Amino acid sequence: MSSDKKRRLNLITLGIFAPVLVLAGALGFLIPPHLSLTSGAPDYNVFHIISGTIGIALVWLKKDESIRLFNLGFGAIDLYQALASFLHLFPEQYFRWTTIDDVLHIIIGIALVLIGWPDARRDSGDNRVD
Repeated sequence: MSSDKKRRLNLITLGIFAPVLVLAGALGFLIPPHLSLTSGAPDYNVFHIISGTIGIALVWLKKDESIRLFNLGFGAIDLYQALASFLHLFPEQYFRWTTIDDVLHIIIGIALVLIGWPDARRDSGDNRVD
């Protein structure tokens, strides 16, 4: 994949994903726990809202290297959350993941890591994506 296509893919991905994170966090506060398929823990909701807000800011600024690093880093965090849920590691007691959360973390985590993974041919620097 060309460097320009890779930058564009990262921008589009975060442009969709960041607002979804904010929405998921907000809905976590609004949907009653007995009706929710996902955690809904307050700490987990705040994590999604803050992460999504950072992602929206990066998209707005169009800093391609920062966007790529966000996708890569958030994907790694998602994969850690799936592992932490399985192995009962931090922050399990605060986030209280469900099986649906685990499946989503694995799928989204793998996708974001692959999308954010640096291309061996990519340009260096933090250029704007126009």
